[in-house]
Amino acid sequence: MKILHPLWLALACTACSPAPQTDLAAPAETPATTKRTIFTDSAAAAGLDFYHANGASGEYYFPEIMGAGVAVLDYDNDGDLDVFAVQGKMLDESAQALFALPETHVPGHRLFRNELIPEGALRFTDVSDESGVSSETYGMGVATGDYDNDGDVDIYVANVGSNTLLRNDGAGAFSDVTTKAGVGDERWSVSASFFDYDRDGDLDLFVANYVSFYLSNTTACRNHAGHQDYCDPTVYKPARDRLYRNDGNGRFSDVTAETGLDAAFGNGLGVTAADFDLDGWPDLYVANDKMANQLWMNRGDGRFVDRALIAGAAYNADGAAEASMGVTAGDYDSDGDDDLFLTHLGVQTNTLYSNDGEGSFVDVTEAARLAIPSLGFTGFGTEWFDVDNDGRLDLFSANGAVAIETDQMGIDPYPYRQADQLFRNAGAGRFEDLGVDAALGVQAVSRGAAFGDIDNDGDLDIVVSNNNGPLRLLINEIGNEQHWLALRLLNKSNRDAIGARVAVLRAETEPLWRRVHTDGSYASASDPRLHVGLGGTADPVAVEVTWPDGSRERWTALAADTLHVLTHGGGTAVGP
Repeated sequence: MKILHPLWLALACTACSPAPQTDLAAPAETPATTKRTIFTDSAAAAGLDFYHANGASGEYYFPEIMGAGVAVLDYDNDGDLDVFAVQGKMLDESAQALFALPETHVPGHRLFRNELIPEGALRFTDVSDESGVSSETYGMGVATGDYDNDGDVDIYVANVGSNTLLRNDGAGAFSDVTTKAGVGDERWSVSASFFDYDRDGDLDLFVANYVSFYLSNTTACRNHAGHQDYCDPTVYKPARDRLYRNDGNGRFSDVTAETGLDAAFGNGLGVTAADFDLDGWPDLYVANDKMANQLWMNRGDGRFVDRALIAGAAYNADGAAEASMGVTAGDYDSDGDDDLFLTHLGVQTNTLYSNDGEGSFVDVTEAARLAIPSLGFTGFGTEWFDVDNDGRLDLFSANGAVAIETDQMGIDPYPYRQADQLFRNAGAGRFEDLGVDAALGVQAVSRGAAFGDIDNDGDLDIVVSNNNGPLRLLINEIGNEQHWLALRLLNKSNRDAIGARVAVLRAETEPLWRRVHTDGSYASASDPRLHVGLGGTADPVAVEVTWPDGSRERWTALAADTLHVLTHGGGTAVGP
């Protein structure tokens, strides 16, 4: 069964509770890879000094437990990844904060410039104030994309209240253009996605909204033990999502109704855009908390239709709606289409939906051995990524409870902490739980997770945001022991080629498929550069790119262990 009765969980709590921070020994059957250090938390050493404040006042306002996300992006185009951290604040500014903050805490969103280039060492400098990004909204999530095609990446901040669009003006400065652009959604937004739904060459914006919460309609809720705790999302009405069409002149139009996206909505927390049926048009998958998820299929005529129910992606294998938080799309089984993975509450399992190539899905969570390991963990940020560069996509889950962990009451002033998890793709459709690494074993209230090669050493690192806690910078210590290929795609319009599909072609084996995107995870944004593990061979490879406009090009003899910049029009045309 995918959903387990709370009584069964209470009886089996020893087996399903996250491992304590001090228990880092790997079980005997765990592969040898996990007995080594996989990640090192380098946030403090690198000067990534950020502490998220959720504004808790003891009133248990719902947004306090849900935030916040994080982004990795190269805002200054110098070739290394910078970090944008989303900050909270007091929701009721007349209230007293419940938790003391460190002396280094600074209010407002923060932008940290990576000094790797030109200094050669991983070190971050806080440039928030000089860059103009440090507004003090109650932030939840962040999306990134070059919406105005001017050659630098812009930032969209999802808030409790009006959202914010920050245009990158170059030279390290941002301007708040929310009002002019018309994208200041007043609802409680969590995640967003920049993607080109109409294939006109500029990035449109989808915003996933959560519930209709206001201080004026706050409800007092209690858990099963009778203690006051944060409410279930079903206590509040769901808020409608929105799609904004980029009009190409710095302005957006709300086209939610005319595109059909107002036909269904739920408690939206996660979103990712991908071409699930391989018809050349980007579709949307929306992860809803305790409600049916939506699979919005793009008809190519300016309209979407929700096919989640008939496609097998609205509910899990038991026909139940799950508490979907994070979502990621990627080709874990190397069959050429994007599959879905979602994170859920601890009384549920996470869910893996396998795509048949035509946009229909099957819940294969149990067969993939991903069900039991996720019980007892409440997952948020997640991504398909190749942690060990063996060519297969692995999974990360940033975990943190939303209801009090009873075994932490009286011990921890913020009793919602859990350990994060790493699942290695062992091939043949199965995964192995590697969540025993020292850095992963640290318990926190993790939320967002953003992915990219932070230190430019050939493997993928993770920045994890923690609710009411510090950022963590998980530097990959094992990936670059095998070979790899990194690709930066540049387009004449839609500069970063968001939505492009890439096949890495190798001799006598199946292609490795990747998709250019920054969205997914939970309330976070990742690097659009593609990273492909090549395993033990350093032989040159060929790459075939399907650009967002449908044209295809091929590059041959690309050297391994190198970042290649591929520009639209610079390869050899393929097919009609």
